[in-house]
Amino acid sequence: MPLKNKVTIIGAGNVGSTTAYSLIASDITEEIALIDLNDAMVKAQVMDLQHSVPFWGYTNVKVGTYKDIKDSKVVIITCGAKQQPGETRLDLVKKNATIIKDIVPKVFAQNKNAILVMVTNPVDVLTYLAVKMFPKKKNQIFGSGTILDSARFRLLLGQKLNINPRSIHAYIVGEHGDSELPLWSSATIGNASLKNFRIPEKDKKIIFEQAKNAAYAIIEGKQSTYFAIAAGLEDIVKAVMYNQNTVLPLSHLIEGQFGIKNVALSLPVVVGADGICQSLDYDISAAEKKQLQASAKQLQKVIAGL
Repeated sequence: MPLKNKVTIIGAGNVGSTTAYSLIASDITEEIALIDLNDAMVKAQVMDLQHSVPFWGYTNVKVGTYKDIKDSKVVIITCGAKQQPGETRLDLVKKNATIIKDIVPKVFAQNKNAILVMVTNPVDVLTYLAVKMFPKKKNQIFGSGTILDSARFRLLLGQKLNINPRSIHAYIVGEHGDSELPLWSSATIGNASLKNFRIPEKDKKIIFEQAKNAAYAIIEGKQSTYFAIAAGLEDIVKAVMYNQNTVLPLSHLIEGQFGIKNVALSLPVVVGADGICQSLDYDISAAEKKQLQASAKQLQKVIAGL
């Protein structure tokens, strides 16, 4: 069956439905199928989404089944238990690992060429589990990782320096969680090193802590985050649909980079029609390398406990 510019989203809660809305608004997909165990909810979400279509372009939105994966280019997994106030992303691991172990084989049974994007937390651990089930598809399986953390980081830097965050090239890497780290050493504004802007160390610390802990603040106020991650997922889908070869900080299997292996975590990679098509070689400071390795060890401990 030929593939369409089609996305199947497994999980029609806040993240899944808002992602669908972002895709409709961007008018980059011809069809979106939403799958959820809650039949009444997914039907209501689809109806509401369908009613937005006349205001944008034209996207066919439907209640889906796993058969919809057969002609989908991208499958996004957002289902599972959500993070509660006071709970870390890693606290979710056992609940959601069971769900993912059931879903991923169903995805590739329907479509061996699907690009699978993991969003469910803890995204790094679940991405690793998915790759371990299907190691030959390691470039087709990746997680949203620190795409949102990096966007928050760039926004806060932009606010500090009064510069459009789209002109700021700076990444948060490692775990999508408490052990993540900012790559200050490689951050640039245009092609000028961020070092030239002389941000005080205390301000750097505040900016990073605000970026890292933003999810906790949002969850405390409204139970979940969904607008910004939906925008990030739209960026990922666009990179795949149009073979844009876009550099994005995504969670993926690490195979020796910076002395790290047997884990999935976020580092910038090139994303195109076939998924991850290239990793990047770049320099980081000795302190950043040490932090990145510590982040990997934190994730490896969780993986070992499954």
